[in-house]
Formats: sequence, structure tokens, C-alpha cells
Amino acid sequence: MSLVKTSKNGNVIPAVFSDFFENDNFFNNRWFDRDIEQWLPAVNVKENGNEFKIEFAAPGFNKNDFKVHVEGNLLTISAEKKEEKSEEKEKFTRKEFSYNSFSRSFTLPQSVIADKIDAKYTDGILKLHIPKKEEAKVLPSKEIKVA
Repeated sequence: MSLVKTSKNGNVIPAVFSDFFENDNFFNNRWFDRDIEQWLPAVNVKENGNEFKIEFAAPGFNKNDFKVHVEGNLLTISAEKKEEKSEEKEKFTRKEFSYNSFSRSFTLPQSVIADKIDAKYTDGILKLHIPKKEEAKVLPSKEIKVA
């Protein structure tokens, strides 16, 4: 094992640094842009005879961080959380901040009652209940006697 390597441009550099600095993919690494990407929470959409249920896994938010908006047949759920911490002691200052947000939209079918949508946020899960119109509900099967 050599302690030095010759770089692509002919310079001799210590081997311990060559893998780090010569890696063409270093700055294309997903580690650098993971915080830049918009984070989208995991979503479950369920349907039963009376309603649709949408569940968002969105821990770390408060219920006031969410906005649920219906315009026409488009349901949009978004959240935004900004947090800033500052600490000052003797000869140093530390300031940290974080920002999380997401926005998801769903096209609602004509069979729902948009003005009766209910949303609750508990234990990191945002749950929406979207009731169906009476005529859209699945009626139980019924046997008809033949006369």
C-alpha cells in the first residue's frame, strides 16, 4: 500500500486524501442535496363505504402548522414549521434554525362532501376524514324475494 498517489493532473498527494478529493462524485453525493429536497410525508389513502381517510406521517409539527384547503375538487394539505434557537453564554453565541415544509394535493371525486372534511393531528399523524354523499355510499346487499 502506497502512502502517496499521483493525482489525475500529475500532482503527488497523500493517499489518505486522494480518495476524498479525487472522487468525481463527491459533490454529486446525495448527502449534500438531501436537505435541499422538499420532504414529503408518507401518506395512506383508504376508502370504505362511508368515507375516504387520508393519513399523513408528519412528526414534529404542531396542529397549527397545517393548512387544509379545498378549492373546487382539489384538496391541498400543507405544513410549514420554522424553529430558531439562540443561546448566549460568556464568550460565545450559538444560533440554530430549522425549516420544514411540504404540500400535497389530491383530486377529490364528485362523490364527497367537501365542506364536511374533518382533520385531526395526534401523535405525529394528520388524519383527514372525507365523508361521501348519501347517493355515493355503498348500500348493504339486500335479498329480494321472488313472488
